[in-house]
Amino acid sequence: MYQYDEVDHRIVRERVVQFRDQTRRYLAGELSEDEFRPLRLMNGLYVQRHAPMLRVAIPYGHLRSGQLRKLADIARRYDKGYGHFTTRQNIQFNWPELARVPDILEELSTVEMHAIQTSGNCVRNTTTDAFAGVAGDELLDPRPWCEIIRQWSTLHPEFTFLPRKFKIAVSGSVEDRAATRVHDIGLHVVRNEAGEVGFRVMVGGGLGRTPIVGDVVKDFLPTPHLLTYLDAVLRVYNRFGRRDNKYKARIKILVKAMTVEGFAAKVEDEWLHIKGGPATLRDEDVAHYASFFTDPPYQTLQANPTELQASLEEDKGFARWAERNTRAHKRPGYRSVVLSLKRAGVPPGDISAEQMDAAADLADRFGFGELRVAHEQNLVLPDVREKDLHALWLLAREHGFATPNIGLLTDIICCPGGDFCSLANARSIPVAEAIQQTFEDMDYLYDLGDIDCNFSGCMNACGHHHIGNIGILGVDKNGEEWYQITLGGSQGSATSIGKVIGPSFAQADVPKAFTTIMSVYLEQRGSGERFIETVRRIGIEPFKERVYAKHH
Repeated sequence: MYQYDEVDHRIVRERVVQFRDQTRRYLAGELSEDEFRPLRLMNGLYVQRHAPMLRVAIPYGHLRSGQLRKLADIARRYDKGYGHFTTRQNIQFNWPELARVPDILEELSTVEMHAIQTSGNCVRNTTTDAFAGVAGDELLDPRPWCEIIRQWSTLHPEFTFLPRKFKIAVSGSVEDRAATRVHDIGLHVVRNEAGEVGFRVMVGGGLGRTPIVGDVVKDFLPTPHLLTYLDAVLRVYNRFGRRDNKYKARIKILVKAMTVEGFAAKVEDEWLHIKGGPATLRDEDVAHYASFFTDPPYQTLQANPTELQASLEEDKGFARWAERNTRAHKRPGYRSVVLSLKRAGVPPGDISAEQMDAAADLADRFGFGELRVAHEQNLVLPDVREKDLHALWLLAREHGFATPNIGLLTDIICCPGGDFCSLANARSIPVAEAIQQTFEDMDYLYDLGDIDCNFSGCMNACGHHHIGNIGILGVDKNGEEWYQITLGGSQGSATSIGKVIGPSFAQADVPKAFTTIMSVYLEQRGSGERFIETVRRIGIEPFKERVYAKHH
């Protein structure tokens, strides 16, 4: 993992001192609310429905065990004993006291963490595949490139006050597990005809009020030119992006207005001025950052050891968990393990301080002290020996991490919704819980197979509902909470935006609608056909007809 140098440490320390004084001046009445707002937002501090919310950066989802223990300590001493992992691989604390936020930031600085640019109209946390560096289908480890982008974008004087917030995702594998096509910039590693590795650059993706799948603006960008090309894209956006209407300020609106071809031409014109300039990455620059992401001291192991096979045959519960919650690893004898944060009765993505400590212990005992935050709001242990999987599973069960539902309907991606967020139109947590309880029969859940369910409490789409195979959106109807359902969304290489099936539902009717949708799927699916494949084949009309049958 990347280790801070003195420049990194100094930037973070200076920001803590700066924000401490800004907070003092605000509380003393020396700064108005309007003056303080952009200052707190640039330090990840929101004003939510009941209390401030602090969003802490976890660059590209990487955590050391010691950092997770510090987050647990902060949760206990400054919050209500828990945190919430987000779809940007960050963590949020929902109950900090404003006067103590500078103290939290100072605590974070001791473990090389901060909250810089987790909000505001700037380049936010760059995200990537939670299995980066260990995935078997990886063409290029994206983590060094994410770190390069992080350093380039942090406090960049030209891009600190963009027309709107800006999000970048990087995928280094054949399969896109970073949802790159719904980001302002998506970078997907590819090989050209000469066998060289570079980036396919997609621009103008995004969800929210106007969901759009990004378009390719450059089929192949040689890796040395990454930063100069990003500079060019951001400069065009900064110059031509709208600032008069925040609903039309995202780069996706600009690309649509200019057309993809017109936007790409503007970028190429701008790039001519800086291509090959000082920001061009030399081989030694890339090697420097890559040196922080070398393989840990793996052992030479036999794949599928006899002790693993014996445990799989003797314990069906363990076998089910191993099937759903572990992933193939590039090294024989190892697997990556997903610690589920989707246990019924707990808000998706929430984690207690005790669980943070337990997860850190698991990372030290069964891995190399490293964890990943997945954008699906689960934790990942990237390097677990296969012979240790059964022992890990037993401990994971004790701490509420072993729900064997990864990739299934109850592995719901969900924003905090109206219980916390002042922007939300409806609560999301109780509806997610009702769905989980409705589908608690694991045999039935396994029969349904892979289904992505995403839930957002408002049109800001923090839960990525547009790209869920089933999406739920909270809406307001005359002051009452209602829920709109979409079908057919997906992320990955075949990204698609879901379609609304019809009028919204009252809260109590959402689980029943889900049950009906699943019934139609089971009746209509072909042999071995996944839910999303059935929806694409038959369309949404058969589902719509059955769900709303009582109204006809």
